[in-house]
Amino acid sequence: MTASPISVAVIGAGMAGRTHANAWRQAGTVYDLGLPPVRLAAIADAHLPFAEDAAARYGYEKAVGDWRAVAEDPTIDVVSIVVGNALHREIAVALAEAGKHVLCEKPLAGTLEDAAAMAEVEAAHPELVLATGFTFRRNPSVAQLARLVADGALGTISHLDARYHCDYGADPLVPIAWRYKGPMGTGALGDIGSHLVDTAELIGGPIASVSGAVLVTTIPERPVAGAAVAGGRGVTASAEDPTEPVENDDVATFTAHFASGAAGTFSCSRVAFGRPNQMEIGVSGTRGSASWDLARAGEIQLADASSPAGLGGFRQVLANPGFPYFANGSSMAFAGVGLNQIEQFTYQAHAFLQQVAGITEGALPPCASFADGYREMRILDAVARSAAAGGAAIDVA
Repeated sequence: MTASPISVAVIGAGMAGRTHANAWRQAGTVYDLGLPPVRLAAIADAHLPFAEDAAARYGYEKAVGDWRAVAEDPTIDVVSIVVGNALHREIAVALAEAGKHVLCEKPLAGTLEDAAAMAEVEAAHPELVLATGFTFRRNPSVAQLARLVADGALGTISHLDARYHCDYGADPLVPIAWRYKGPMGTGALGDIGSHLVDTAELIGGPIASVSGAVLVTTIPERPVAGAAVAGGRGVTASAEDPTEPVENDDVATFTAHFASGAAGTFSCSRVAFGRPNQMEIGVSGTRGSASWDLARAGEIQLADASSPAGLGGFRQVLANPGFPYFANGSSMAFAGVGLNQIEQFTYQAHAFLQQVAGITEGALPPCASFADGYREMRILDAVARSAAAGGAAIDVA
């Protein structure tokens, strides 16, 4: 392990980019001491005012308007990529060739071909940590569901139900942005469905096939924004503005067959009015059932055979130091304090820095690799092919 500072940068200063910026800043405050010092080097964004604002807010040394300035800076060791999916491959390849460790937001790339190329770059650079940002792996309550399944506490798993409903695209006046461009399967399915698929495999194991897929675009056109828009969230255009066609899916549903024999049902939407960020996971087995709701992230609901006769049913179990990631994960790590989605990014950043520094004793589980991100995109591609074939069953290669 080296005691030299690790220098970090973030490419992309939108909502998720700022969350990465905050996570690198907080990473050394959780879990055991021992991480090398972290130098907050740079924030890059094509819209320089976004980068300047984020750098000032989170204490980074400089803001730049071109990601290439980060790639060419020999003092930067670690980079988060938090921009439109179609840009991931070019940036990640350049960073890896420059010898930098990369944490790339999900989905790994804009196309399956690009994701495959990124996985090949990872294989060619075993000295680098190249990771995909599946942060829900770091949620203590989600990880506790996975532990219950792995330990056999719920018996043989028969069914996993997963849904992620958002309303960021429910208003037809939300302007066109990169999220609304690209082929079917890269809309709601690629954006939030990617989290569902990775989380489902964390809990239920590998998905063998998908079927019954339906992809729907409910708002076929959106106005063109007159100013810079960070991903098309939180901005409303005018009904008088010119419009462009939406190219991908607003809603996606499908079923899955796990290698274990369990069934899976999945639903995701970016146009679910009144549901700003609703993610729910439920898993059922022969000896128990458990569920988790992002709106109540600091707990799970659990039903098993331990209840007295006549008093069975779901009960609330508060996240506590017995859950994964919870102990020492904050300055107030005791049951009842609660959790939020932001903390997952901090835990991910801590784990990533442990990998970069070569810390193995007491280390958190490693981050999802580019290969993991490529696998998740193969599953999403199978869903899109199922939808194109009228819901036909498609094996996951």
